[in-house]
Amino acid sequence: GHIPFGLICHPDKEHLLYPLGCTVVIQDLASKKQVFLHGHTNNVSCVVISRSGMLIASGQVTFMGFKADIILWDFQKKELLARLSLHKGKIEGLAFSPNDLYLVSLGGPDDGSVVVWSVPTREAVCGSPASARSAGNATVIECSACRDEMFVTAGNGTIRVWELDLPNRKIRPTECQTGQLRRVITSLKIADDDKYFYVGTSSGDVLKVNTNNKLMTEYGPQKKFSLGVTALLLLKTGDLIVGTGGGIVALCNGSNYKAMKRIQVQGGVTSLTCRGQGHQFFVGTNMCQIYRINYTAFKEELIAACHNEAVHDIVFPLGTSDLFATCSKSDIRVWHTPENRELLRIVIPNMTCYAIEFMKDGKSIISAWNDGKIRAFMPETGRLMYVINNAHSLGVTAIAATNDCKWIVSGGGEGQVRVWAIGEKTRKLEVVLKEHISAVSCIKIKKNDQECVTASLDGTCIIWDIVRFIRKQMILANTLFKCVCYHPEEYQLITSGTDRRIAYWEVFDGSAIRDLEGSLSGSINGMDITSDGAYFVTGGDDHLVKMWDYNEGTVTHVGVGHSGNITRLKICPGNKYIVSVSADGAILLWKYPDFP
Repeated sequence: GHIPFGLICHPDKEHLLYPLGCTVVIQDLASKKQVFLHGHTNNVSCVVISRSGMLIASGQVTFMGFKADIILWDFQKKELLARLSLHKGKIEGLAFSPNDLYLVSLGGPDDGSVVVWSVPTREAVCGSPASARSAGNATVIECSACRDEMFVTAGNGTIRVWELDLPNRKIRPTECQTGQLRRVITSLKIADDDKYFYVGTSSGDVLKVNTNNKLMTEYGPQKKFSLGVTALLLLKTGDLIVGTGGGIVALCNGSNYKAMKRIQVQGGVTSLTCRGQGHQFFVGTNMCQIYRINYTAFKEELIAACHNEAVHDIVFPLGTSDLFATCSKSDIRVWHTPENRELLRIVIPNMTCYAIEFMKDGKSIISAWNDGKIRAFMPETGRLMYVINNAHSLGVTAIAATNDCKWIVSGGGEGQVRVWAIGEKTRKLEVVLKEHISAVSCIKIKKNDQECVTASLDGTCIIWDIVRFIRKQMILANTLFKCVCYHPEEYQLITSGTDRRIAYWEVFDGSAIRDLEGSLSGSINGMDITSDGAYFVTGGDDHLVKMWDYNEGTVTHVGVGHSGNITRLKICPGNKYIVSVSADGAILLWKYPDFP
């Protein structure tokens, strides 16, 4: 949701496109089916569709000094046509000429050049620095609506109209005069007849510029929009639809730019895109929400939403794969798997939820928060049932509940493990187990509720007797433990952490059985084992989901798709899906592989 102009409605009126991490998602509006375009090596920074709808171009960011690729895709076949690389660091913007002859690309602040590519030959025609030395960086680019040879770039204190001179392979800019106004341009739209174009500014007003004499003819409104005009749509009637950083979508009069109708959406608007002639349009915001708006009624309808911060945990309720819950900064969300939609959002502003668990009886969701509280919510309504205040001193980092729903075991940032007795009306601290000296990262409880294992960042895993409340075994390794799992028959444990190794341990005496190289780069943050114990999955900082054979200790399948570090993953009850969540806010559903 934070990519400017990232949400695009395809000219066929049936598909939506948007970038997600390193991939570009094409979603069918009717069936909600998604197709993914894989090919970028880093996060996608801009995406654009040609006027015919046949071609898609997307640009990416890369590390300082390296070339950033532009990829040209075929929309019908959903395949990669060409890689165009000249710019360094980042692709700021892209635009197709009206007849798909040229693709114009704008480099980021470290690159600062504009390049015209010939689409049929897939080669660069010419390039030039994007803005004068005295002006700021250009950030937006748009091609003319009628002529292939004209395009406009704009940015911090600069608006330029460019003409392509093909025989001499040159592009020639003309600076547009805005009189006394000094503005940072954040959005740009060219009228269908090419006579005028409109630019939205970070000050919150709209400027209208004549394309022929390159002069600003008018600007407005008098009362500016707060947090800038971040997206523009031009209607056939001559009116404008304006999206602002404050989350207002307004229909503005074409002559004095006064807002005639306005609605408020959640988060700042980053994209506005028309479906067909503009009878319907879509709004994308930086809170990762997509809205559909009908022009006549001018009412918003939320059609998609996701986390916009790192997701810390994912859990399924006992025995069902149709629901799961995820937690992130300031909210817990419950999702419906068959329709991939959000059922419930529980918001606690400015707090971070580190771990969640469904009680086995399905009557509550218990959650661990960074303000040291354990909060329990109703799963249907999201109403707060109870709070355990000051449960831990440095935030609650891990939580688990026993199968009879009478106890909660919680772990804190200071390393204490606490057991709480949960009654009808009362919550009582039963015992404090002080052994760990750093944050507890994962807690798992045996099926018979008599023993639990806690993994900690101090390099120990401790097996506790939670009937007599004593330590039974301690496992030591030179790593920060991130995750631990009981084998379903509960005579062995598997653990993993920052040393990238997966270790098998004997529960009875804590001795090591086997040690595998789990990943080539980056820590392993999450693991889950199937209900029969034959396979387990792991995920971590290498962005890969790996499926392992438990007995053989070999990788059977690898899932490539995440763009951020995987924080947790789960196999759903009944082995239909694997769901993984990551630090960039993505939730990915994987089909559970069919084993021969």
